[in-house]
Amino acid sequence: MMDTVLITGGSGLVGRALTDFLLERGYRVIVYTRKMRPSPHPNLRFALWDPSRQTLDAAALQEADQIVHLAGANVADKRWTESRKQEILDSRVQSAQLLFDQLSRIPNKVRTFVSASATGYYGEFQGNNFLETDPPATDYLGKTCVAWENAVQQMSTLGKKVIILRTGIVLSNHGGALKEFIKPVRLGFATVMGSGQQFISWIHLQDLVRLYHNALSNDQLTGIYNAVSPFPITNQELVTQLARAVKGKSFVTVHVPAFALKLAMGEMSVEVLKSVKASSAKIQSTGFQFSYPRIPDALAQLVTSGD
Repeated sequence: MMDTVLITGGSGLVGRALTDFLLERGYRVIVYTRKMRPSPHPNLRFALWDPSRQTLDAAALQEADQIVHLAGANVADKRWTESRKQEILDSRVQSAQLLFDQLSRIPNKVRTFVSASATGYYGEFQGNNFLETDPPATDYLGKTCVAWENAVQQMSTLGKKVIILRTGIVLSNHGGALKEFIKPVRLGFATVMGSGQQFISWIHLQDLVRLYHNALSNDQLTGIYNAVSPFPITNQELVTQLARAVKGKSFVTVHVPAFALKLAMGEMSVEVLKSVKASSAKIQSTGFQFSYPRIPDALAQLVTSGD
């Protein structure tokens, strides 16, 4: 009989795709949610939780064989006010702490705990691709990722295998960064942010979902892995190739200067302008093969398929 996988953050971009992927392969899936809803699939059910109140449906935790922890407020949704920054941090740390506290207290059979993290853990690119052993940045997102990962790492003290996937920019037609990149492109503009020379560590949604499944099904995996494609690209390369894929040659390249981004986005502009080049060598050394390692193939699939 296939495992029961408990997913937090199941209504998000990655959570929805992973749920579908697991259901197609015969897993039972439980999704923690703040609002109950009817299930569209016989092997999927929803269970209530509220990390801000530190409450959850304990029966769901007892049913689970493995947990995938994706919960967290969207970093790019709103301007980074002090209260929004606190919400981003709390949504990650409080939810992980709730799971740890309940797993400590409630008899359960959970053997694996897989959690999201982000390449925001790293600082500015200095010439060498970031490895999982590199130190964290001291900026807001760096500190947030450290607190997030520390809360998750506690699970190992309960005898759970812990796997953390530091994820780059996720490319998908169903949400995330690509939706924002493609808006001006459809109007005929390839919008380059700042110098355009900043590196972007990215991953196709299908590859990310396969990585999560790999973390659940491959007993050899443990620890921290960068969930990024083997070939990072610059912001200018990304938007230019996206414009070519969508518009052929009929587009104009427009540069948005750094100061304008800072005025429009405030502190969040740091994440658009920062150069992050993370290495995928560690996950590849486990035998994982990317379906979309290079950006032209990824964009071609996304632009033509709608998936």
